[in-house]
Amino acid sequence: MANELNSFDIQEILKLLPHRYPMLLVDKVVDYKPGEHLHAIKNVTINEPIFTGHFPEQPIFPGVLILEAMAQATGLLGFKTVENRSENELYLFAAIDNARFKQPVLPGDTMHLHVNFVKERRNIWKFSAEAKVEGNIVCSAEIMCARREF
Repeated sequence: MANELNSFDIQEILKLLPHRYPMLLVDKVVDYKPGEHLHAIKNVTINEPIFTGHFPEQPIFPGVLILEAMAQATGLLGFKTVENRSENELYLFAAIDNARFKQPVLPGDTMHLHVNFVKERRNIWKFSAEAKVEGNIVCSAEIMCARREF
């Protein structure tokens, strides 16, 4: 029996995340299992406004935006994990630990964002996260998010 993937497109992402251009950094989700893992895609293009200043002669996607993309993926996993969530609920960065950058991300790269749920305690969720390009890890970190209702 074939293993079916759970996926969703940009329309579902827009329903779940409050981010909009230019800060929305997840293009699609190719697989997820609530309470366990999520695999998302971020296509990095030269048209992104960050490249006008980082760096014009040698464009490199900023590390902080790689971390933000991984954090957005954790938010998507969190939203897909919680049933009957409030419309006013958000996941906010609480901490980033052990962030490591292995190689630069360049225009034309496709980042594969892999996040795994680790644990939850008192509405603080912990995830392990990796960003990969062509199968190589470009960034890894432990991310904690606070689940809050506004």
